[in-house]
Amino acid sequence: MAEPALVVQPQNDAAAHPDAWAQVLPLPCRLTVDVPLPGFTVADALRLHRSSVINSHWRVGTDIPLRLNGELIARGEFEVVGNHLAVRLTELV
Repeated sequence: MAEPALVVQPQNDAAAHPDAWAQVLPLPCRLTVDVPLPGFTVADALRLHRSSVINSHWRVGTDIPLRLNGELIARGEFEVVGNHLAVRLTELV
């Protein structure tokens, strides 16, 4: 099954000058969701296997940081969409 594509509409001057961004728009980048796991140890990591469930102690509705190539760009919250775990953006930084 193919991964759904992420479509992001520019929210700044990029929208007014799309030609200026044409060369960089297709460049790959890494989007990560940071979920702290207090008390998680190397021993815990070694016990991980398919279908493992990790208790993050992260409260529902608490904003989680989203990073693009390591830089904080937004905050969001987890949401279930069908059989997938998704992140809904709540704030652009």
